Amino acid sequence: MRLINRETDYAVRALAHLGDKAGERLSVSDLVRAVGVSRPFLRKILQKLEQAGILESRKGRGGGFKLARPPERIMLGEVRTVFQGPLKTENCLFGVRLCYDYKTCRLRRKMRDIEGRLARELDAITIQSLQKDL
Repeated sequence: MRLINRETDYAVRALAHLGDKAGERLSVSDLVRAVGVSRPFLRKILQKLEQAGILESRKGRGGGFKLARPPERIMLGEVRTVFQGPLKTENCLFGVRLCYDYKTCRLRRKMRDIEGRLARELDAITIQSLQKDL
């Protein structure tokens, strides 16, 4: 399990930059400069965020992307889920291929508790809290 992958990291950077701009619509070029990633890769990330309802976009002159809701209502856990799916450990921590005790494993139950706490912590982090101009 990787807590934050590359796509999630760049998505959070783009969202924080958009949050710094207080509702302005920014072009992909502006965001590429701010985030420091290739245009095609960032465009793919922005499209996923738009599909998830986190961003709004407009095409053409004066177009670009802006936050669909205030940065204090966009949570890191939500962004992570868009790119990585639900937070969970999928493999046996002991490296067993097919665990005979998966449903009753005591360690697995402890891991689910940890996953729940971690998910709540990620959901408590807002994009606003990650902006530089607070």
